[in-house]
Amino acid sequence: MLKSANKTETNIYTLEVAVSAEDFKAAVVKAYNKQKNKIQLPGFRKGKAPLAMIEKFYGKEVFYEDALDIVYPETVGAAIEEAGINPVAAPHDVEVTKMDETGVEITLKITVMPEITIEGYKGIEADKGDASVTADDVKKELASMQERNSRTVTVEEARKAKKNDIAVIDFEGFVDGVAFDGGKGENFDLTLGSGQFIPGFEDQVIGHKAGEEFDVNVTFPTEYAAELAGKDATFKVKLHELKVKELPALDDEFAKDVSEDCETLADLKKSIKADLVKTKTEQIDREFESNVLEKVVELVEGEIPEVMYDNKLEDDVKEYEQRLAQQGIGLDMYLQYMGMDKDAFKESMRANAVKQVKLQLAIDKIAELEKIEATDEDAEAKIQEMADMYQMEAEQIKKFVRIEDVKKDVVGQKTVDFLVKNAKAIVAEKPKKTTKKAAAKKTEEAAE
Repeated sequence: MLKSANKTETNIYTLEVAVSAEDFKAAVVKAYNKQKNKIQLPGFRKGKAPLAMIEKFYGKEVFYEDALDIVYPETVGAAIEEAGINPVAAPHDVEVTKMDETGVEITLKITVMPEITIEGYKGIEADKGDASVTADDVKKELASMQERNSRTVTVEEARKAKKNDIAVIDFEGFVDGVAFDGGKGENFDLTLGSGQFIPGFEDQVIGHKAGEEFDVNVTFPTEYAAELAGKDATFKVKLHELKVKELPALDDEFAKDVSEDCETLADLKKSIKADLVKTKTEQIDREFESNVLEKVVELVEGEIPEVMYDNKLEDDVKEYEQRLAQQGIGLDMYLQYMGMDKDAFKESMRANAVKQVKLQLAIDKIAELEKIEATDEDAEAKIQEMADMYQMEAEQIKKFVRIEDVKKDVVGQKTVDFLVKNAKAIVAEKPKKTTKKAAAKKTEEAAE
């Protein structure tokens, strides 16, 4: 039962709650029934001693603590609901001021959801990129498609290896005449000029012909593995063959091969441009939304309880730990690899936790101010979307989610959409192209 609820500090209420004598006595009986099988009194078989005899032997308070544990959650929960407050953390500074046969009285403090203010959220100005696609963008994508559809062929002519050739080699490395672990390979495909091997190795393969055997002399970098760092080494190399990548010609046949919908190279270029525009637009829209939300966070005014940041940070750390576990990596091992202790790791995540707490408060407040709501139809549509994503039936999804949580997510997305729709995009002005004539004029002016 709630006796009183008073706001005693910013975001903190002090509650006085009471448990009646009748309810406390019932809890004592429950505590007795849980514990009696462990208690044996003289003259009674184990577990058969009456409550009154146990209280007489050990004192009336023998089951008070256990009884308090029984009544506390329901009593405090009902008091919080009756007070109409919204806690953001477990009660603190809990003090039992009375506990006897007449009942229990408790005082406690509750940290509640803060009251924030937010202004200027309509018409936020935020940077937005340019979604236009140039001819060079299309050209690069075509080159990438050529690369993906290339084939590797053996060089039949007896020529010397050159950059970008694929050299098929056997090699074995020696330091001071002794072979070292990991320094041997057979029929290894090495693209010359790729930087795949240590500096100097590939350069010394260039210029040799297939069938030749030769030495390659290198020095391991100082940041290499400790046992080899900075040491001189000699590799015995045999060059078996040279191969090159053969790119397909960019013509109508290529377009037909790589796309079911394109009959000509011109069609393919149009298709590539449309895809690039779509991808770029989606990316820029996501970045614009992120930029808008960054500005929204800056508009939040109010005292936010530190415990909200702490709780969010703990949740983020647990989520990160779970993602690592899915990859078979423990958090301690990860931190050791990163050269970071747990406190430093948590501190590195704190700024984002603070931002996310403020953003959620902002979204909730704006939804309230703008009367943004989610209907049952909205919730059903969201559940169906989740069902499609996970390839499940909607009714199955409903077993795992609360409709209130789904509606909250829908309201959140509607609010973000509202903010983005009402934001003003600041698009950077494109640099003007300098024509040959203008460039020549600038050169003349500089010469003068």
